[in-house]
Amino acid sequence: MITLQDLTIDPIKVEKMITKFIKKSVEEAGLNGAIVAVSGGIDSAVVLSLTVKALGPKRVTALTLPERDITPKQDIDDVMQLVTELGLTCDCVDITPTLRVMREDLPLYSPSNRVAFGNVKARTRMIIVYHYANILNRMVVGTSNKSELYTGYFTKYGDSGVDIMPIGDLYKNQVRQLALHLNLPEQIIKKVPTAGFWPGQTDEGELGIDYDGLDLILYAWSKGFELPRIVEETGVPIQQVEMVLRRVRGTEHKRRPPTILRLSKAPI
Repeated sequence: MITLQDLTIDPIKVEKMITKFIKKSVEEAGLNGAIVAVSGGIDSAVVLSLTVKALGPKRVTALTLPERDITPKQDIDDVMQLVTELGLTCDCVDITPTLRVMREDLPLYSPSNRVAFGNVKARTRMIIVYHYANILNRMVVGTSNKSELYTGYFTKYGDSGVDIMPIGDLYKNQVRQLALHLNLPEQIIKKVPTAGFWPGQTDEGELGIDYDGLDLILYAWSKGFELPRIVEETGVPIQQVEMVLRRVRGTEHKRRPPTILRLSKAPI
């Protein structure tokens, strides 16, 4: 039987591995430091904390990119508390004016298609992050976790458009373990995960399953188990297992780099 105990990590070892990875990546690229977009959620909080440990506060830029009337004030407050504890300042850039212009000018824009415009929001945020990165000569550090990457729960060229993904090989449950080890604020650790695309939107609501169940399925799948055994090993209902595996298969294109047609050996 697979349980959450199987996902237990050694947080001290993982912290050392990730901070070494961040430091090496920035130094090998010859950059001045790193930039992290911070939402007030657990993933970005963990990544920001580890990035500061890796590089020191003077070499880390924190950005928060709220949308007026959508981003809860509590999220912004949580970001400001976190950066203060880490010895940082944080630039706050409201993306609402940019989105307003895009709504007016974008062909095919429909207010009813919340996912499509939610992706526009994620890509708008990444434009701003890379603007800062270019000006400051810094590396963009991503905050996606393994559970999101496996299920395609990210925006292509949005939150996935980064230089490195330090927690990309950690399931959501393991990110929580690391957050506890890092003594991050309790309200961030316990916060309901959301992409913030629209009021009331949550990760687990969109995924159709809670993260613990999702992580068990993904862990079993990564071990090569087929559908019947995943159900048997995890105790998760077959309908949810089928749904998750459909997501994994259907989003493979999001995890691959763009396909290149090789012409070098072909007659032209």
